[in-house]
Amino acid sequence: MEIRTLRYFLEAAQEKNMTRAAQRLHVSQSALSKQLKGLEEELGKRLFIRHSFSIELTQEGALLQKRAEDLIAMSDKIKREFLTMDDLVGGHVYLGCAESYQIRFLAQAIKQFKESYPGFHYHITSGDSQQVLERLDRGLLDLALVVEEPDHQKYHALKMPGSDRWGVVMPVDCALAKKAAVCFEDLIGLPLFCSQQSWEGDLPRWCGEKREQLLLEGSFRLAYNGSVFAREGLGYLLTFEHLIDTSDESGLVFRPLMPCLENDLYLLWLKHQVFTPIAKRFLLHLQQFFHLRNEH
Repeated sequence: MEIRTLRYFLEAAQEKNMTRAAQRLHVSQSALSKQLKGLEEELGKRLFIRHSFSIELTQEGALLQKRAEDLIAMSDKIKREFLTMDDLVGGHVYLGCAESYQIRFLAQAIKQFKESYPGFHYHITSGDSQQVLERLDRGLLDLALVVEEPDHQKYHALKMPGSDRWGVVMPVDCALAKKAAVCFEDLIGLPLFCSQQSWEGDLPRWCGEKREQLLLEGSFRLAYNGSVFAREGLGYLLTFEHLIDTSDESGLVFRPLMPCLENDLYLLWLKHQVFTPIAKRFLLHLQQFFHLRNEH
């Protein structure tokens, strides 16, 4: 199975049309069809359902799409790493970031680093902590920022300078918005939105076994999506402060949980990980940058 063939497959899967996929790949439609047919024969599975003017993935094709995306991402990462192995002032670094207001510290550090190393390029993948850690473990990322206590046997960890405060995002005109802070009893019986990871890991730190009395109306990996539903009055979003626009024009407000619930953010990298020269310099820069912020 060749990487080139997997690229052909992904293009066809994305375009859902053989003609358009062939045009984007600058190959003939017959050559593309031959490559994909060969891939199906090699795997012994049908990957596409072919219609008159479109194609769609089979269940096996959807599985291959996910695996192929990872393989191609790893292939591209390896190529870039080896092309820049002798480059001390430029190259590529791959970062994964969970949602947090503290990402601003990363942005500040990158801006400062690029002033000294303009040939530095960074690639950022966003997701919840579980998604980010999975990519770090598979070698698709060099560094990860997560909002959960790290496994210190598996990762090196550096705590970020601040903390993220939990609260409730809701329409400005609802009764609960009149309170300065929200306690557990205020949430009983209300439809709540929260990420599944936080519902299972963070909320019990705040209310313990009483969480079973709360109603999870829907789960969202991205806070913004949850805020759209909250704005429509469908529920109340449990999330970090500063992630959602709660300006006067937004129609939403944020009220902190009481007692206070906070999460720390950690920069992680795998133990025994081998870095390119630019990645080593960037990691050292981050360590120094965050150390100075932590001191203040």
